[in-house]
Amino acid sequence: MKKLILTLAILAASPASASCYADYKAKQDGPLRLHYGVIELPDTACTPQAAKPQIAQRISADGWQLLNILSIFGAEGLEERKDSAGQYFLRY
Repeated sequence: MKKLILTLAILAASPASASCYADYKAKQDGPLRLHYGVIELPDTACTPQAAKPQIAQRISADGWQLLNILSIFGAEGLEERKDSAGQYFLRY
């Protein structure tokens, strides 16, 4: 019984699964091009360290190189970044 209660307490204390997003800067060379983007991340990549390889891999398909991650945020931060990201809003 104690194990069951402990297991339920741990599950209840776990954070709810929520979407996370990152905004980032990327570049292409020859000629130099820059972009600012917003990307959705899996729940397992909601830290800058975990997000970096995810973002780098996804944007590299179009020849982009990740420069830096500006922030990791929840769905509440999407609207304020939409205009700035333009065509790179949730593209990757």
